Amino acid sequence: MALSLFTTKTKKAIIERAQDDYATKLRLKYKPYYHAMDAQAGTHIRLQGRDMIMLSSNDYLGLSFHPKVIEACGGAAKIWGTSTTGARISNGSRAYHVALEEKLAAFLGREACHVSVAGYVACCSAVATFAQKGDTVLADKNIHSCLWDGIRLSMAAVERFSHNNPEDLRQVLKSVPHNTPKLLVVEGVYSMEGHICRLPEIAQIGEDAGCFTVLDDAHGFGVLGRQGRGTVDHFKLNDKVDILCGSLSKSLASTGGFIAGSRDLIEYLRTNSKQTLFSAAISPSMAAVASASLDVMQAEPQHLERLWKNTKRYREMLKGLGLDTWGSETPAVPIVLGSKELVYRFWQALLEKGVFTVMSITPAVPPGKDLIRTAVSALHSDEDLEKIAAAMAYAVKQM
Repeated sequence: MALSLFTTKTKKAIIERAQDDYATKLRLKYKPYYHAMDAQAGTHIRLQGRDMIMLSSNDYLGLSFHPKVIEACGGAAKIWGTSTTGARISNGSRAYHVALEEKLAAFLGREACHVSVAGYVACCSAVATFAQKGDTVLADKNIHSCLWDGIRLSMAAVERFSHNNPEDLRQVLKSVPHNTPKLLVVEGVYSMEGHICRLPEIAQIGEDAGCFTVLDDAHGFGVLGRQGRGTVDHFKLNDKVDILCGSLSKSLASTGGFIAGSRDLIEYLRTNSKQTLFSAAISPSMAAVASASLDVMQAEPQHLERLWKNTKRYREMLKGLGLDTWGSETPAVPIVLGSKELVYRFWQALLEKGVFTVMSITPAVPPGKDLIRTAVSALHSDEDLEKIAAAMAYAVKQM
């Protein structure tokens, strides 16, 4: 039999899938995400040659432009270089990591803390490390993707309960055998909704059922509690939460994440967490930024005071325009419009008037909750808020 001079190349199904992905095509057509700012100074950015006000940053306290924080960032690199180029377990651990962890642990009222390369990694590991096959995880339906990934990696069974609903948690627990190891997962502040966790009721129900409780406080840290100690401090429930995790990239103006708890739990994590074992250490500069920001939070209360003053004014502004803020109680303030089309038009109208926000649509939010995600900063000036008010009024008229 003669061999063919031509061979047919087999198509690669995964390449075809990527090329034909409808969501990617829509993103590239309408370009709502991945905008690269040309410049930034505080809450003011330049995007494609236009000056705008940033209204979707997580820089709640505005410390990313604080002189002491900026000075600490540059100074650390001069002493330690730019990176450890290694994981903490092997060649990547440095004295500044330990110092930051001790400072965070003391601030949070915990025995120990571990700092990770990203908030996503920290919160994922906070679940994946402590839950395992045979356990049951009780999860608020609206928890962040990083926590869902931690649940998936743990191979534990999962039972969801209605968002921020203690009574539904109580009902769900009835179906879980009493002697099953149980892990309760909630957020301190839900970043898309701006809701504060109903922690007093939820934590007590978990405690009564023998649940190991993990709380992701990425958006509560720096915002709630004494000097910004977070949701657990806000409710004075430190003894009811076993593991606190969160991000360094919001109120602390850095990058990275943290997990805090008893010394036994943190040492167990350092032994058993793949996310911890095989991730590079945070850089000298980012550790120094987080440390300096933590100092500023405690020494300069005016930033937290300004944040809440701005938040109150902003929420009143939106209420006056008849906009649905989903009952937000925090500086993370959604504007719920209910459909992709309305969200896109509202977002475009704000852009026209020089206000940058972020769209969040189904499936990132529940059906009918398509929204514009906004966030207030302590750095927003009175003039910024006046311009934002005018832009919001304009966007409402375009609906």
